[in-house]
Amino acid sequence: MDYILRATAGGESVRAFAAITTQTVQKAYEIHHTTPVMSAALGRSLTAAAMMGSMLKDEKDLITINIKSDGAGGGIVVTGDCHSRVKGYALNPYADADLKPNGKLNVSAVLGKGNMTVIKDLGLKEPYIGQIPLVSGEIAEDLTYYFAKSEQIPSVVSLGVLIDRDYSVKQSGGFIIQLMPDADEEIISSLENKIKSVKPITEMLESGMTAEDILNDLLGEFDLKILAKSDVSYYCSCSKQRVERALISIGKKELAKIIEEDKKAVLHCHFCNKDYEFNESELIQLLKEASGITNN
Repeated sequence: MDYILRATAGGESVRAFAAITTQTVQKAYEIHHTTPVMSAALGRSLTAAAMMGSMLKDEKDLITINIKSDGAGGGIVVTGDCHSRVKGYALNPYADADLKPNGKLNVSAVLGKGNMTVIKDLGLKEPYIGQIPLVSGEIAEDLTYYFAKSEQIPSVVSLGVLIDRDYSVKQSGGFIIQLMPDADEEIISSLENKIKSVKPITEMLESGMTAEDILNDLLGEFDLKILAKSDVSYYCSCSKQRVERALISIGKKELAKIIEEDKKAVLHCHFCNKDYEFNESELIQLLKEASGITNN
């Protein structure tokens, strides 16, 4: 089962998150049939959304990471909630790019230049919105820049997805380490030196390291305290009932027009790739509901 650990270190002057997301990213691949490089791009984004979701406090809080770019991939949209349930999609799941010279998947090439927008819906009148230009297109570096620029939190973000020969997801995970305002210079300096020697996250995972092992490797010498463990899953809340409500919300005039011109409607959920079909009689019933008329 995929999971996330939340932890502190250095007398609570450092907070950390480590995630194993292999099954979650595999499910995304099975839903969207992504190319290896788009599986990596989407998987890194889902992993980030899972960890950032675990930072949320209330049941209805949501975080959305929206990447819009000019590369073949077009961009990515992912969301996460406080239970680290995530969902997402790539605008072009079939996009591809040549490997890097070192043989690694070239996420930055398939995404290209663009912007990353992070939206936190915390149940307030207006959501918090932070936007940055993509600094590398590799997603982890972009989120590191986002935390520093938009939230003023010095952070280290590492995200990785390893694809197997059959295009399935072999390993996926990541970590986020953040310095709190009261972190002293000694911890900052020691942590900086430690991060420089850390292996790529996919190497850690491929060697069999767990999220506990990763946090111990990174922060074990800084009085690491693991606070909580939570599951990660791919979860889409769409249903025919929700789609019905969406159709009713477009109004009587639009519904009547669909009935007259098309006699049916097909609505597609990008997150789970499902189509919801409505025949003429179903649409007529929804029109009655939109008009406040229901059969007793």
